[in-house]
Amino acid sequence: MSLKPAAELARLSQARFPNESADYRRARTELLAEEIELRRHIERVAELRRQLPPGGEVTGAYSFEGEGGRTDFAGLFGDKSTLVVYSYMFGPQRSEPCPMCSSLLSAWDGEVPDITQRVALAVVARSPLERLIAFKRARGWHHLPLFTDVTGEYSRDYGGIGPDGGDDAAFNVFSRRDGTIRHFWAGEMFAATADPGQDPRGAPDLMPLWTILDCTPEGRGADWYPKLRYG
Repeated sequence: MSLKPAAELARLSQARFPNESADYRRARTELLAEEIELRRHIERVAELRRQLPPGGEVTGAYSFEGEGGRTDFAGLFGDKSTLVVYSYMFGPQRSEPCPMCSSLLSAWDGEVPDITQRVALAVVARSPLERLIAFKRARGWHHLPLFTDVTGEYSRDYGGIGPDGGDDAAFNVFSRRDGTIRHFWAGEMFAATADPGQDPRGAPDLMPLWTILDCTPEGRGADWYPKLRYG
């Protein structure tokens, strides 16, 4: 498919705002062309991701406990052929969960009914289920499907435990085709892949928080951190 140059598309924009200067509009149109290129690159990367060859078969005898009882790994899929698993930094050694993880999951909670029309979703942590449910209620979450990794084996195999034995956040996607479950993709943008002066953010970034702040003149900032509670 032949695409028009991004700069040409940007010049078609009719957006104008009160009292803006010619310099502002010129710079904004140039930025719009870059935003169009970014959108196109996101689409290209998503297509390349979908074209990945089959990942490793999932063979571990993993066990989870959710609000509906015990289940194995296949049970997390329900009736779906794709499963998204987020490893939540809330292990038994923690007095409270990771604030950054909690911020992300708060943003996801309202999207769960929409997400699960297409794929299965599981949020996995190593704390006992009663701790997870208690925090879910205190945080006001309604939809997030929380599971305890009963043996910790899943967390060890798929990035939920760091080299020091502590919690790590991880985002993994699995597929089930013809009765075989395979790993499809995981976020792999860690500290070693970070650019100078930037945190090891993912691409795409999973947090709506950062998407919003990236549109502001202050940006993300480096002198603050999400909190578990406010007020």
